[in-house]
Amino acid sequence: MTSQPRIAPTRCRTRMRNAAKFLIPLVFLGACSRGLPDEDVGGLLEVYRDTDVPIASKALFEPERYLGTWFEVARYPVPFEAGCAGVTAEYGALPDGKISVLNTCRTLDGAVRSTISGTAAVVGPGRLKVSFPSVPFGAADYWVLWTDADYRTAVVGAPNGRSGWILNREPTIPDDRLNAAREVLDFNGYDLDRLLIVTQVSTE
Repeated sequence: MTSQPRIAPTRCRTRMRNAAKFLIPLVFLGACSRGLPDEDVGGLLEVYRDTDVPIASKALFEPERYLGTWFEVARYPVPFEAGCAGVTAEYGALPDGKISVLNTCRTLDGAVRSTISGTAAVVGPGRLKVSFPSVPFGAADYWVLWTDADYRTAVVGAPNGRSGWILNREPTIPDDRLNAAREVLDFNGYDLDRLLIVTQVSTE
C-alpha cells in the first residue's frame, strides 16, 4: 500500500484562497446548512458555465441606477445559500465612491436567517470587486452582465462561472424579462439546466 503525497502548506493556502474568492455579494457565510426540500445546493468549486465562452459585462453600466434593493429570483447553487429563501441585496452609495452591500437570507416563514455586509468598488464597465470583512481572502469578481433599460432586472455572473444570479426589483418577475435574463446567461456560457428559481417569502 503506497502513501498519498502530502500537499505542501503553501499549496493548501493557495487552494483555500482560490476557493474563497468566488464568495460574491449574494453568498451568506451564516447560512451553511441543509437546503430546502429537493434543493440543489451545489459544490464549493462547482462551475456552471463553459469558461471557453467569452463573458461580457454591461458596457453602459450606470452604478447610481443600480443602487437600491434587489430580489434574487434565480441563482446557481452555492452551498452558502443552501436553504435561503426571500433573498435580498441592498446597495448604497458611500462617500468614498464605493458601494455598500447588505445581503439578507430568510427562512420560509420570512424570518431573517443571516446577513452579510461589505463594500464594492467599480473597476470597469459593469465590473465590480466585492469585499466582505468576514471573508479575509480578498475581493471577488461581481460582473453585471445585463440590465433592462429601466434597471428593473439584472443578470450577474463571474468569469470563473462559479456563481450567477437573476435579480429583480420586485419578488416576482414578468416572463418576458425572465426569458431575456435566461438568454443572457446562455449567451455567456451558463448551463440553464442548473439555474434555480428562488422561493419568495414576505420580507415585511
